[in-house]
Amino acid sequence: MKMLMKEWKLCMHPTGYIMLLCTALILVPGYPYGVSCFYMGLAIYFICLTARENHDATYTLTLPVSRGDAVRARILFCAALEVIDLLLIALFILIKQLIGNMPNPAGLDAGVALVGEAMILFAIFNMIFFPLYYRDINKPGKAFGIAAVAVFLWIILEVVGTYTISFLRDILDQPDPQYMGDKMLFTLGGLALFLGGTALSIQRSAKKFEEVDLSL
Repeated sequence: MKMLMKEWKLCMHPTGYIMLLCTALILVPGYPYGVSCFYMGLAIYFICLTARENHDATYTLTLPVSRGDAVRARILFCAALEVIDLLLIALFILIKQLIGNMPNPAGLDAGVALVGEAMILFAIFNMIFFPLYYRDINKPGKAFGIAAVAVFLWIILEVVGTYTISFLRDILDQPDPQYMGDKMLFTLGGLALFLGGTALSIQRSAKKFEEVDLSL
């Protein structure tokens, strides 16, 4: 808990708060809603960039913590921001349902399945960005660029899939509460991927960070 507080006080970047507000884009008609998850990934990049500029790694390792503890705190802190983002996405989905949910021509409609899709996007980002970042913490831009490409490729596949893949088009992209059982299973699958992918990211990142020579 103390390490998480340290991350919030010393590494949190203003874009972390700003990008949470981008979940309101779900209220915009005809918008690819998955892009709002990319904005949180951008905020995480700025958090890691701020940590680099403030020599956070050097400071953190003067504390009575291991490199694994430092990695775990950063990733869990960023995952906490993603969870808040997911809660806001769910809130704006509910608001859109109440005010009138129009079909979305640019990907999944605002519904239960979109929450599962957001979890999958965060899982993809976490599994790619953090292990690459902890390979060389002085180059967060390279890690972010690769992770961002993967996220956008998935968003493109999702948008195209809502027109070409029957499961997406005829079940997940239908208005709630239609096919709610299938949508809930999809969302639970997204949750499992998010939790498992983030745990794997911590494990792989910690291993990478142990090999880094910070004296260079």
